Formats: sequence, C-alpha cells, structure tokens
Amino acid sequence: MCRWFAYLGHEPILLADILMEPKHSIIRQIDEHFLPELHEHYGQNVGPKADIFKRNAFLNSDGFGVAWYNRIREQYGDCEGPRPCVYRTIRPPLNDMNLRSICHNTESHVVFAHIRAAVGSSVIETNNHPFNFGRHLFMHNGSVAFFNRIRRQLLMECAEIPYRLIQGTTDSEHVAALYFTMLGDIEAEHSLEEMRVAMLKTLEVLNRLLTDHSVTSDEAAARCSSLNFAVTDGIKMIAMRFRNSETEEPPSLYYSQHAGIVLNRKYPGDPDDSSGRSRLTSSMKSEDEARPHVVIASEPSTLDATQWKLIPKNHLILVNEKMEVTLETIHIN
Repeated sequence: MCRWFAYLGHEPILLADILMEPKHSIIRQIDEHFLPELHEHYGQNVGPKADIFKRNAFLNSDGFGVAWYNRIREQYGDCEGPRPCVYRTIRPPLNDMNLRSICHNTESHVVFAHIRAAVGSSVIETNNHPFNFGRHLFMHNGSVAFFNRIRRQLLMECAEIPYRLIQGTTDSEHVAALYFTMLGDIEAEHSLEEMRVAMLKTLEVLNRLLTDHSVTSDEAAARCSSLNFAVTDGIKMIAMRFRNSETEEPPSLYYSQHAGIVLNRKYPGDPDDSSGRSRLTSSMKSEDEARPHVVIASEPSTLDATQWKLIPKNHLILVNEKMEVTLETIHIN
C-alpha cells in the first residue's frame, strides 16, 4: 500500500522540515518502515504479523505528491479562504531537485503528502495523490475491493462537477469524487460534522455497491477494502483507518499533537533521536511558544514512538479549527 502524511496547525511549518530532512520522512518510506505498537496494540485480536505487514511493506516507488495551502488567490480577489497548491511527479522524490527547491522555500499551515504503490492502475502523474476538488484535498492509502466491478455504478452515483474533475484511473480518485458528491459545494467551507457525515455516507454507498453487484460472502471474505482516507479544506481535517474485515487489520495510521514541534527547526527536539533529546543546534523558540497542531501519518516521521498514538481499527479522527482531536468508532450498515 501507499504512505501518506498530513499536517494541520496554527503555526506554519517549512515543507523541508517535515518532508525532506527527517531520517524517516515520507520520501524515505519507500522500503523502510517504522510501525510502533502495531502488533502489541490489539493484543490477541490481531491476525498474524505476516497479514499485518502485507498491507504496510509495499515498495512505494510509483509516484509522489505534495499539496499545501496559502491565501494568494484570496489576496487577489479570486476566492475566499485558503486554496491548495499541488505538485505531483513520478520522479523518485529523493532525487527531485524541483521538489527539493519547493520544500526548502515554502511554509504552510496545512500540508498533505503521499508516496504511491500502484495497485492495478498506471504510473502517471494524474494518478498521484493528493487529489484536488475545489478548496479541498483528498488522499488514500489502501484499495477498494472489486473496483472494476463497481466502477461504472460508482460513477453514476457521482454529481456532475466531481465527476468532471476525475483525471486519472485510480479507485482512490473515484471514491474522492463520491465523497465530494456527498459533501456538496466543493468551493464552500463545510462544518466538521458535514465532513463526517459525507465520509460515512461514502462508506455506506461503497458497501451497497458491493452488495448490489453480487459480491458473494466468500468473495468478500477473501478480498476486503482498506480505506485509510484523509480530507482537508485548509482549516479542518478528517481521516479514517478502516478495513471491512472482522479479523484483518487496515494499513497503519498514527496521529500526534507533539511531533510537529519536534519536526519544526524553530523549536527544540530532534526528529531523528528516539530518546526525545534536542538538536545540537540552538532553537529560535522555546517549546512553550509552540501553537497547536495535529499530524496524521501512515508512519511516524519522528523516531520517538512516545510522541505518536496508533489510531484504532475502524475509527474516524476529526480535527477542528482549534486543533482539538476527536476519535470515533465507525458503524455502517
């Protein structure tokens, strides 16, 4: 499967500090993985380690994308509120000089990044996440089971505007169009509750489509969907860790309300030190000056595992404008 990283905060952060510099930043999660608590968290309720690792140990080498928000268009009277800038490439991100230049010269309050392991679709830039729908971004780690079987009907569920914005061939982008159909006006800011309801409706439609297209119980048991989604409007964020199996685990997903301080070079801390010690160089600010933020990521990008919490299976995580976090169990029919 893929890997993704999301930062939302009241304080901007340099893209290089979260995407390029740490030893386990997302651009280095091609074939190296750091998965604290993944086995121990559920005790006897998890499947074998091999089952867990097959959804986390893919070679993520099929494209990279990053998106960040600013208010440039708003300043020129083109819109209201922040809007995303998106850079997507099929070059290896570690050797992409354009990406390096962008990251070392760009800061933002909101950053989405994604490194891809293709599953059944072409390695082209239009298939790279994050996907941009109006003021919103969407990205996915996982796969939709039997996508080719339900694709036509899924498109018929989509409203005209989200349908027209589909540029690639991935299951992820098609599900994004379905989500934004459920959400409504893609240029408007919606409440966190509206985003939550749209996400649950998206899951319900996917479940119904699989039922309607005669996916038998034996087929469903043998091939489930992994749906680790993330969505933001540049102010709020919602994500989920989900797999429609009673016994199998979804791909990993963690969150932190402290790692952003350690990643930000203006503050004390060293993302590459597992003991939580500070950088050797002096910081510009004290930790007490840090403003609230939330990081959600497929894998921790700081090596101090105590800074991160594993999101339980089949849970939503909601982040409001104040950076307050709510975890909620997913129940669908």
